[in-house]
Amino acid sequence: MAYDSNNVFARILRGELPCKKVHETAHSLAFHDINPLAPTHVLVIPKGAYESLADFTAKATDAELADFTRAIGEVARMVGAEPGGYRILANSGTDANQEVPHLHVHVFAGRNLGPMLKRA
Repeated sequence: MAYDSNNVFARILRGELPCKKVHETAHSLAFHDINPLAPTHVLVIPKGAYESLADFTAKATDAELADFTRAIGEVARMVGAEPGGYRILANSGTDANQEVPHLHVHVFAGRNLGPMLKRA
């Protein structure tokens, strides 16, 4: 599948749509989710055109991989999620309900987040 350069995150990266920025590096951008599911809900995205973690790890440079991983940890520290704990989540593909076809990691914190997955 080809990367959709008109997805909402690509548009944010191009400056066509605003975001409430939390953190930015050479290869990553973190911003508050516009529809938060927890008191703290931040999205961390790579600046490159990657659809999923599999795509990212197959094609990204070592610098992009390291930067993105460090950005996720830095965001957790910056938003004060460390003391109480936090969850990181990356949905990939239809079965996981990935809504935007650009790799993104959710950082959730600020309350008890309950069990990892809802039982079927």
